[in-house]
Amino acid sequence: MRTKSVGKKKINIVTLGCSKNVYDSEVLMSQLKANGKEVVHEEKGDIVVINTCGFIDNAKEESINTILDYVEAKNRGEVEKVFVTGCLSERYKPDLIREIPDVDQYFGTRDLPILLKHLGADYKHELVGERLTTTPRHYAYLKISEGCDRPCSFCAIPLMRGGHISTPIEKLVLEAQKLAKKGTKELILIAQDLTYYGLDLYKKRALGDLLKELVKIDGIEWIRLHYAFPSGFPEDVLDIIREEPKVCNYIDIPLQHINSDLLKSMKRGTTHEKTNALLSKFREKVPDMAIRTTLIVGYPGETQERFQELKDWVKEQKFDRLGCFTYSHEENTTAHVLEDDIPQEVKEARVEEIMELQSQISWEKNQEKIGKIFKCVFDRKEGNYFIGRTEYDSPDVDNTVMVLAEETYISIGEFANVKITSAEEFDLYGELV
Repeated sequence: MRTKSVGKKKINIVTLGCSKNVYDSEVLMSQLKANGKEVVHEEKGDIVVINTCGFIDNAKEESINTILDYVEAKNRGEVEKVFVTGCLSERYKPDLIREIPDVDQYFGTRDLPILLKHLGADYKHELVGERLTTTPRHYAYLKISEGCDRPCSFCAIPLMRGGHISTPIEKLVLEAQKLAKKGTKELILIAQDLTYYGLDLYKKRALGDLLKELVKIDGIEWIRLHYAFPSGFPEDVLDIIREEPKVCNYIDIPLQHINSDLLKSMKRGTTHEKTNALLSKFREKVPDMAIRTTLIVGYPGETQERFQELKDWVKEQKFDRLGCFTYSHEENTTAHVLEDDIPQEVKEARVEEIMELQSQISWEKNQEKIGKIFKCVFDRKEGNYFIGRTEYDSPDVDNTVMVLAEETYISIGEFANVKITSAEEFDLYGELV
């Protein structure tokens, strides 16, 4: 039997996918709260808004399963309404309406004002820069642009997020100042492509200009760069990373592959030689830089020989952090006309080979840290350990630093110097100094 709640409706925002979705959910929550709505994040609510991901097969499957779960809850009378927004909804709205008609309404990635109307709220322009953060208070994502103009053959992001739109520097500085006043100490800059920032507004790559303004903000201690693109990388950013203590010696630069023929097919605008030259430039200008990358295996035409070239390159480069994904054959991308000629089991076996290699590399690099002292920020306490990170580690995706709680007390969100006493593949253990 359907039940109706009495009084104020609680709106539950469910976030799937990447950090850009986290940011969008936080903006939505801030708008709802400013309209006097009771809003929660991934808790029980009368109305559910699912912010979906539609990037690759696994993400799409998770989004669809989540929608179906909440539709079932609605049919049982446990929730009153289910709304769906985000990338999956942007890309597959007609299909979703046909296949899952019990959802009350579907919205795209740039439909925030319309979504708010359906939730009984008005879009408040004066709230630009305001967010109800869902991350721990001491770090927050700062999305510096929306969409992407890159032509990567395998990527459906432009279909879901549209073309590249930079947020003006003054707006980002204002947003960062507000975050700092609320206790944020680490800014994690995100975009589909950080290095393209500013070309639409300032007719030049302006990531460096933005960093120079953000480092002036009192209270911000670390600024971290995620999702840079290898082609056209602005080298002035390297000088800022090296010279400015607040900018972490860290870069997340998805390189995807190293075989020049596959890179050409992927429309990445680079080659094996150019990629190596860029990595050499990184290490020359910022010798202490941690480089994180992601790779795709199983792209059409990835012969065993080309995969071996990738493996040899991973061994040679010894990336500090690395993630690997199987190629997903996405409709309406330019690669979709190619034959998806690598069996799924071969793709998955290749992921395992790459990650096994990286596990050994990570173990060797971590052994070199034993006996050294690192400045760490502590994100949480789990069981008997306080869990922290160095400047070379981003939350949720990189290494952690573990300090026994029974031996000391550490305030969450605080920085402390830690001497590393032992190390595993992806965890460091240490003691306060």
